[in-house]
Amino acid sequence: MSKPKILVARSIFPETIARLEEHFEVESNQGDQSWSKTQLIDKLKGKQGAFTTGSERIDAEVLAACPELKICANMAVGYNNFDVDAMTACGVLATNAPDVLTETTADFGFALLMATARRITESEHFLRAGKWEKWSYDMFAGSDIHGATLGIVGMGRIGQGIARRGALGFGMKVIYHNRSRLEAKLEAECKASYVSKEELLKTADHVVLVVPYTPASHHTIGAAELALMKPTATLVNIARGGIVDDAALAAALRDKRIAAAGLDVFEGEPKVHPELLQVPNVVLTPHIASATVPTRRAMADLAVDNLIGFLVHNKPVTPLNPAVLASK
Repeated sequence: MSKPKILVARSIFPETIARLEEHFEVESNQGDQSWSKTQLIDKLKGKQGAFTTGSERIDAEVLAACPELKICANMAVGYNNFDVDAMTACGVLATNAPDVLTETTADFGFALLMATARRITESEHFLRAGKWEKWSYDMFAGSDIHGATLGIVGMGRIGQGIARRGALGFGMKVIYHNRSRLEAKLEAECKASYVSKEELLKTADHVVLVVPYTPASHHTIGAAELALMKPTATLVNIARGGIVDDAALAAALRDKRIAAAGLDVFEGEPKVHPELLQVPNVVLTPHIASATVPTRRAMADLAVDNLIGFLVHNKPVTPLNPAVLASK
């Protein structure tokens, strides 16, 4: 009996490939080439499954050209590269990798907040350029984190992890805004209070974005929202590119309408809005919030578990569109 055929769309751990090869006929992209949509379609034709990483767009056009495709397993918690409705209509299962990256991503979100508030990147560039000649009372004076007000937009697992770090580790007052309010028990565990988005933006000393990307959340933070923030406030985005209007943010940073920003995600990444590269009061990282070896291995393992679970046992671990399973 022939094995199902799958495509691994990006370079991944050799151990991951070896595990997949126990169950499937695998075509992998260990050269990590960037494929156009046409190339992706060509590679997916005849495949029953795909191991994706968030950068491969699976939409109606791709699905129509690849009728044998049955599952796409994202090695990411986000899945805005999937047109889930189109996948469901075509009977293609979508899966992601939640939970396994929660604590690592919360760690990074808080690290980015600290680097932004304390102007670490600015000061390092200053030192490396040989400009440090003497001490001065206001040299790279930033803002405090301990005791400050932390505002979190998007209070899922990662948002809750950041809230706990702020409240329990740094004595911060935590406020949050979410599509729905958390249960009282969760609020108490995070020491967090629910407020409107407008109140959060006006009140918080540090705003952290952890909201998933959907058409409805596009430019959740734009010029109008930035205008509500304190001129001393910072903004951190570890959510997805497109949550923030990067052009509006660059202008706000340039004009010092907010103090600083820390960004791990960008509109149109890996391209970065050129004006963000020109302002000094922003910390920029290349979408690495989950980038520890143990976490990335766990993410890869979960994607593999979904492929094996569905194509071999018809029991995926983290389906995004379980209606596909009901139709089988």
